[in-house]
Amino acid sequence: MESETLALAQHADFSMWALFARATFTVKLVMLMLIAASFWSWSIIIQKIITYRAARGEANTFDRAFWSGEPLDEFYEQIGPNPPGRAHRVFASGMTEWHRSQREDGQMIAGAQARIDRSMDVAIAKEAEGLQSGLPVLATVGSTAPFVGLFGTVWGIMHAFIGIAESQNTSLAVVAPGIAEALLATALGLVAAIPAVIFYNKLSTDADRLVGSYEAFADEFSTILSRQLDA
Repeated sequence: MESETLALAQHADFSMWALFARATFTVKLVMLMLIAASFWSWSIIIQKIITYRAARGEANTFDRAFWSGEPLDEFYEQIGPNPPGRAHRVFASGMTEWHRSQREDGQMIAGAQARIDRSMDVAIAKEAEGLQSGLPVLATVGSTAPFVGLFGTVWGIMHAFIGIAESQNTSLAVVAPGIAEALLATALGLVAAIPAVIFYNKLSTDADRLVGSYEAFADEFSTILSRQLDA
């Protein structure tokens, strides 16, 4: 019996594909879910890295143009009411409300400052929503993937022990394949969770910095318009 068990252990295939193929249906389903979650997370991570890099470039371009000394009305006419850049859209929302608040005689309608501030706040909120979209997925994957993988491991170990009891053989050569298949689910859970947690923290910080820069600009722009209103 021992020689047969040893021969079985020597010929056992412990490759990733073999471990997946030998796993039970439930464990396979868990593994496929974790693999799909990992691909989903990486697609969000790559897309957000590209988006944030473009947003930082747009913000730098806008800052140079805004503080170049060009009259605000001319700058607004150049970019239009619906420009492509995020920082440009915050500026355009304030300027649009500025023009709407002007009467035919050139005077401003009462409460113009508050309306301009609200318009820029709404624009910033929309940009923040776009920048932060997808991040909850990373948080969910990072927090739940290890537990999903652990569920697959527990289920696989349970079936491994059932097989051991049926074969009435407790040698390591019999136990190891079933345990290895079960532990693969936990490994996949960690593979999905660790990058999701790391990049969620990084991307959340990047998004907060971008939104903070939009809010700082809105405050500066509001101060400029306030001086013109008082004048």
